[in-house]
Amino acid sequence: MNKAHQVMGEVKKVIVGKDDCIRKVMAAILARGNVLLEDVPGVGKTEMALAFSKAMGLQSNRIQFTPDVMPSDITGFSMYQKETGSFVYHPGAVMCNLLLADEINRTSPKTQSALLEVMEEGNVTVDGVTRQVPRPFIVLATQNPVGSFGTQKLPEAQMDRFLICISMGYPEPEDEIRMLKSRHSDRPLEQIRPVIFGEELLDMQEEAEKIFIHDVVYKYMVMLSAATREHEMTELGFSPRGTLALGKMARAYAWLEDREYVVPADVKMALYDVGIHRIRLNQKARMNGRKAGDILDEVLGQVKEPQPGRRERRA
Repeated sequence: MNKAHQVMGEVKKVIVGKDDCIRKVMAAILARGNVLLEDVPGVGKTEMALAFSKAMGLQSNRIQFTPDVMPSDITGFSMYQKETGSFVYHPGAVMCNLLLADEINRTSPKTQSALLEVMEEGNVTVDGVTRQVPRPFIVLATQNPVGSFGTQKLPEAQMDRFLICISMGYPEPEDEIRMLKSRHSDRPLEQIRPVIFGEELLDMQEEAEKIFIHDVVYKYMVMLSAATREHEMTELGFSPRGTLALGKMARAYAWLEDREYVVPADVKMALYDVGIHRIRLNQKARMNGRKAGDILDEVLGQVKEPQPGRRERRA
């Protein structure tokens, strides 16, 4: 069992019956990506983020987004210190390894942009001074469904910055019973032990980046992306960043299977993770009650899956 599976095992002590979601988040972390958890309140989004930070021994911060949160709360600010006659930098919430951004769609677009800039660049600039955030750096953001009180939809360009967007959903009845029993007198988060630390996670991420992808699989990914753009029921399909995300997640899934190469099944598994939030449906699709997942189902059916031969070798 590799260390990633041990991390997931620790998280499962807290998050019951959501093994698939835990695997997706682990893969995104291995791919150096940021995760958007979209669901109704109370299904365990925040606890999942805290569980991952504890299991990986990472320094974590949490910020609850509200309309009055300012960009300086994210990036930090400089304050004049009378004793020294100079400005002193006070770090913001992003100066950590894992940032839990709770209910990101309840704050102003300006504050959202400040966080998304850090996610893209890996550093913050305050008063002309650029500071790098610690490595590894991961953002696990949560958002309530659009239409909930006090929410506003993230623009497509900002949604595109998240490697994956997933929904946890309500637990099955038997899992909810297990959850009730386990929390009768104990706090599962306190039982989590760190199985890796920051340097080990960086090594794992580097290993995942070296996973081999054959040319025919590269072509398969590009054809899938093109099919989302050309579909009759989409206004927007995958961006080039979306295609890159598909490759990153496919490599991470292969690494979790202890394979040194990506197979088409890895790409198919990653397609929904990276695609749901990148597709914008047109009016025809909305009138017919179609969803992004339906479009991805059709795309997988339209694009022929490659069959790399056994004799094919790395380039």
